[in-house]
This record gives sequence, C-alpha cells and structure tokens, in this order.
Amino acid sequence: MTLSEFRKKKLLYVFNAFFDVNQSGSIDKKDFDLAIQRVSDSRGWGPDNPKSQQAKDTLLKVWDGLRQRADADQDGQISRDEWYSMWEEYAKNPAKALEWQQVYMNFIFDLEDSSGDGSIDENEFSHVCSSYGVPEAEAREAFKKLGAGNEVNRDNFADLWKQYFSSDDPNAPGNFIFGKTSF
Repeated sequence: MTLSEFRKKKLLYVFNAFFDVNQSGSIDKKDFDLAIQRVSDSRGWGPDNPKSQQAKDTLLKVWDGLRQRADADQDGQISRDEWYSMWEEYAKNPAKALEWQQVYMNFIFDLEDSSGDGSIDENEFSHVCSSYGVPEAEAREAFKKLGAGNEVNRDNFADLWKQYFSSDDPNAPGNFIFGKTSF
C-alpha cells in the first residue's frame, strides 16, 4: 500500500502539530520534553503534581516506543519519511496497533476528556484542538463531522483513530479527530 497524498497530509499535520513541537523538521526526545511542559502548563499542573508526572511517564513511554519502531537509521530522530513508513505499516492492520500507539491514543482521549467523565463533548474537544492551533470554529465543525452525536466515548474514539491513520477516504469521520476539517 502506497501512501496517498491525502494520508500524507493528515500524517504531516499530526507530525507537526503534536510531535515536532520545536518545529525542527524531525521528532526527538526534546520534542517530548516540550510536549510534557505544554500539557502541564495547559492544565495548570506544577512539576510536583502527580498528574504532571503521569503525563511525563506516559509521553516518555510513547517516545521510547516511537523511537524503537520508527527510527530506522538509529540517529535518535524520527524523520518525516520514517514517520510515513511507520504509519503505512500501521494501515495494513490497524487492529494490531503497537503498544505506544495505543498508549498515545488513550493519552489524547484523556487529554480531551478534561472532565474525566469517560466521554469528550464539543467544548472539551474544541478547547484542546484550539490549544494546538486549530481555530475554535473549525474544531467545532470537525466535532460535528465525527458523527458521534453530542459525545465521543473511548470506543468511538478508537474507531475514529484507526480511520484517521489508515483511511484514504476524505469523508471518513475519523479524519476530524484532531480538529482539522481539511487537509
């Protein structure tokens, strides 16, 4: 399966918005350190807050898994080509996601479910998406395109996640889980 231009654009969006935090053109541990700080700051968690430590532990586990799987040349950085290759492999069997991919998916769900009630509503969704640079109106429109009604539960989110990373269909509801309405 060759990556379509559409899927490349989706993957590049996630690469740039969520992983290459320092915008260096590749993903490395420094990006994860910055992401940990960004999440903690956005939630008002100081360095001694257990939730900050939990976010750190989770994101470092994601980094370790990502590095082990995607860093083909073992240079400590994930290039865009290495990123594409990893997700191309994922698309062959999304039901067999790597552990770090599952951990990251759950991390994003929990980040968006700020109330901790087990579901994401439009306000929670648009707030998190806008903190990553998506205009609030676009995030709200994207939420409606998820086709999940007023709330997205963890099982819905997992299905939408698989669509995002594996579908070439521009109309698949999963394309909108990161708040963007077009690529």
